[in-house]
Amino acid sequence: MAQPDTIPTQPALPLPKKKPYLLRHWAIYSMILPGLVYFLVFKYIPLTGSIIAFQDYNIFSGVWKSPFVGWKHFHNLFTYPEFYEVLRNTLLISLYQLVFGFPAPLLLALLLNEVRKLAFKRVSQTVLYLPHFMSWVIVGGLVINFLSPTIGLFNDFLEWLGFERIFFMQEKEYIRSIIVTSGIWKEVGWNTIIYLAALAGINPEYYEAAEVDGAGKLRQAISITLPALLPTIMVLLLLRIGHILDLGFEQIYMLLNPLLWDNGEVFDTYIYRVGLVGGQYSYTTAIDLFKAIVGFILLMGANQLSKKTTGNSLY
Repeated sequence: MAQPDTIPTQPALPLPKKKPYLLRHWAIYSMILPGLVYFLVFKYIPLTGSIIAFQDYNIFSGVWKSPFVGWKHFHNLFTYPEFYEVLRNTLLISLYQLVFGFPAPLLLALLLNEVRKLAFKRVSQTVLYLPHFMSWVIVGGLVINFLSPTIGLFNDFLEWLGFERIFFMQEKEYIRSIIVTSGIWKEVGWNTIIYLAALAGINPEYYEAAEVDGAGKLRQAISITLPALLPTIMVLLLLRIGHILDLGFEQIYMLLNPLLWDNGEVFDTYIYRVGLVGGQYSYTTAIDLFKAIVGFILLMGANQLSKKTTGNSLY
C-alpha cells in the first residue's frame, strides 16, 4: 500500500521582538514627566542643603568650606527654652485646627449637598470659595480691622450688647482662636470641593432605598454618606497629620506682633525671625529637619494604624 506523500512543513517564522514596556506606553509616562521633574528640581535636590544643619554655616564660606560640627545645633535645639515654647504653640494651634478646622469642610459639603435650589447652591458655593483666592495680606488686614477696638465691627457688636471693648490684637490669650477661626473662614469653602466630588459619586439608589425603608436625612447621612466618604476622609486626615508642624508662614506672620509672640509664634515664623533675619541658618535648618522627621514618623504611624483599623491608607 502506497504511503501518502508528506506535506512539507515551512520553517516557523520568528516572532516579532516585543518592545520594552516603557516604549510601548511612552505616551502615558510622558504625562508624568513634568511632575517628576518638578519634584526632582524643587523638592529632592534642595534636600542636599540640609547638610548645613550639621555645620556652622557661613554664607561667605559656602557649604563646602563651612566647618562640620555634628549634632551641635540639634543639642542646642533641645536645650533652648524658647524652642519648647514654639513647639507648644505649634502643637496647640495645629491641634485646634485639626479638631475644629478639619471637620468644617465635611459638614459644609453635607449641608450644600442637601440644597435643592440649584441657583442658590451655585451662588453659595461661589461666595464660600471666594476667600481662598484672596492673599493673607488682604485677609489679615480684614481680620485686624474687624477686631479693632476703635473701628472694629465685632467690638461695636460687643458694646451694643453691653460689654467693654477688647484689644484682641494686643492680648495674647486670643491669638490662637483668631488664627484658627480666620483659617477656617478662608479655606473651608475651597476644601469642600473634594467632599462634594466624592458625594457626587455616591449611587442615588442607596438614598432611594433608604427612603423606602423610612430613613430620614440624618440616618441617611450616618448610614450611607459618611461610610461612602470614609476613604476620602482618611486620606485627607493622614495628609493633615503629616503636616501637623506646618501651619503656614503667611497667615501667622500677618496676624503676629511682639505682644503675641508668647502664644502665637510657631516654627514657621520662628525660623524666619531667627534664621533669615537673625542669620542662624544652621540652627533653623536643624529645626526644619526636625519638623520633617516628626511629620514623616507621624504619617507612617497614622497610615499603618488606619490600614489596620479601617482598611483605608495612602498606600
